[in-house]
Amino acid sequence: MTDKTSHDARPAPAAAPARRRFLGAAASGLAGAAAMTAPMVSVAQSPIVLKMQGAWGAKDIFNEMAEQYVARVNEMAGGRLRIDYLVAGSVVKPFEVMDATAKGVIDAAHTVAVYWYGKSKVASLFGSGPINGCNANQMLAWIHRQGQPFYEELVKKLGLDVVAFFAMPMPTQPLGWFKKPIKGAADLKGFKYRTVGLAADLMQDMGMRVTQLPGGEIVPAMERGVIDAFEFNNPTSDRRFGAQDVAKNYYMGSYHQAMEFFEIDFNKKKYDSLPKDLQAILKYAAEAASTANYALAMDQYSTDLQELKDKDKVNVLRTPKDVFTEQLKSWDVLVKKLSDEDPFFKKVWESQKAWAKRVGYYGFFNDADYQQAYEHLYGKLGF
Repeated sequence: MTDKTSHDARPAPAAAPARRRFLGAAASGLAGAAAMTAPMVSVAQSPIVLKMQGAWGAKDIFNEMAEQYVARVNEMAGGRLRIDYLVAGSVVKPFEVMDATAKGVIDAAHTVAVYWYGKSKVASLFGSGPINGCNANQMLAWIHRQGQPFYEELVKKLGLDVVAFFAMPMPTQPLGWFKKPIKGAADLKGFKYRTVGLAADLMQDMGMRVTQLPGGEIVPAMERGVIDAFEFNNPTSDRRFGAQDVAKNYYMGSYHQAMEFFEIDFNKKKYDSLPKDLQAILKYAAEAASTANYALAMDQYSTDLQELKDKDKVNVLRTPKDVFTEQLKSWDVLVKKLSDEDPFFKKVWESQKAWAKRVGYYGFFNDADYQQAYEHLYGKLGF
């Protein structure tokens, strides 16, 4: 029994080293895994940074709207991606942001299509006109439902390596600021006028001498006499850059830019390199920012229009009706010319018209008479 007991007890000392070897190997494996994992965690936590430049000066409300987009992207990305936003001129001039994005000089841009329409007048169909019977909200719906493939075909034709999303259905842009009052379309002839995009062709057809300038150059040009009338976009932008200091007659309403949208561009190679969920954030943040931008616009534009009247003593006037009539006639001439010259322009324009005919019909038949309700509550508008 003693021998058997002794024999049974012998394996015990050998088992302890085996367990130590196993535990040691396991610990070593965990340490190795930890060593391999640690750098990967660090890399995953380092955000992808995109440099975006806007086409807007630091004080412009459009800069705030660009920042609303950036804030939504950065918050939704949860630290994995970050957009660093730069104001106009930080890297390139405002009219150059599309080219800079396409070439990878910057990663992204916040701009409008009319700023690069010199490459193709089809670009204005994703921006400022021609007028087709729909408003900006209805035409942004066209871009989302039908127009995006046309845009992608356009930038591919032009060799622009970009992916773009559209946001903010801009309210009708005023005819603008005049040193002298106007009574009708005939008075516009000979004015040295600032506008952009296909609207420049329109106003030239109406007898104006047009210069295309970024927003920050408008007031200096007015002061030097380079122009004697201009439009930019809205009461807030106009007031912030001092339009009221160089002219006192502000005409509201026009067909020259009755609908426009922000174009949010990304370098395509950079965009394609991102994970799909981050691509989705960049895309759908544009839709979220569109709502935020519009809410900001309604609040601030209306406030600043009253400030222009009450504090700055600006003559806020409704554009004469015959200006609208003559603008439509000029649009007819321009659209026919451009459609005859460019089959692609015609294809996009025909898509817009088919959309507008159906959507506009619904809208005009269905909309309440909001002006009647306004005047019931607050009195006649007086125009």
